[in-house]
Amino acid sequence: MSARMLPVPDGLDGMRVDAGLAKLLGLSRTAVAELAESGSVLLDGRAAGKSDRLAAGGLLEVTLPEPVHKVEVVAEPVAGMRIVHEDDDLVVVAKPVGVAAHPSPGWTGPTVIGGLAAAGLRISTSGAAERQGVVHRLDAGTTGVMVVAKSEHAYTALKRAFKERTVDKGYHAVVQGHPDPTKGTIDAPIDRHPRHDYKFAVVAGGRPSITHYEVVEAFRAASLAEIKLETGRTHQIRVHFSALRHPCVGDLTYGADPVLARKLGLTRQWLHARTLGFAHPADGRWVQFEAEYPDDLAAALRVLRDEA
Repeated sequence: MSARMLPVPDGLDGMRVDAGLAKLLGLSRTAVAELAESGSVLLDGRAAGKSDRLAAGGLLEVTLPEPVHKVEVVAEPVAGMRIVHEDDDLVVVAKPVGVAAHPSPGWTGPTVIGGLAAAGLRISTSGAAERQGVVHRLDAGTTGVMVVAKSEHAYTALKRAFKERTVDKGYHAVVQGHPDPTKGTIDAPIDRHPRHDYKFAVVAGGRPSITHYEVVEAFRAASLAEIKLETGRTHQIRVHFSALRHPCVGDLTYGADPVLARKLGLTRQWLHARTLGFAHPADGRWVQFEAEYPDDLAAALRVLRDEA
């Protein structure tokens, strides 16, 4: 964590905090808004909201969680990434495994944004340069349906929809064992793991996290569950089912059985973003998109069904 003290120059007098601080720090307004919402921006010693107004001569104190890294988007075709739908406002893709949503420090693999750029698609310029058009993310190891905004209007509308939880996010997961009850809600707060910063955990005082699930097919050693996310925390499904002692099959990070993973030929968690529904930004009509299981998950499912 690093704190910076910045006097408000005359030229920013009366400007909103997010706009003015973005100019001072060279960050996007979205990044500054996130800092303000987390209480990391003080104006004359008091927490400032993103829409508060700056006054010349005031003193800004900004706490940055980590150094700001400049990450460039590399236009690179992504093998296996399929465009499910495209119109003037958005593009929906079926994301393959091993592909991140956008570039980030330390990630050298392919990205959805890079794949769309290679395909010649123009996306929204809102958001940080390396995350333009990204309104939600899937882990690199999670496959499935993902929407990216192409127009500025779509970016704003979709970001609001995800924040207000009006998006219908449907996942399929194969979890170890047989959850009891077979239908329920997991309401448990999530935050960084207290000892391992590369993963997350159910932690008292963490961010509210709600997962709805229903087992739709049972096998000898595992179950196929349909999952609806009310919130969208990082690793949420993986963390919640691990906390129930029913981790996603193949998810060794969160306690899955490596013997079962090898038997099913899995090198990652059996978790797939199956459907995504939302009000279309152009006219408000409800639209829903679906991504089929990729080959590795489909093959593992066949082995489980053959054993049943």
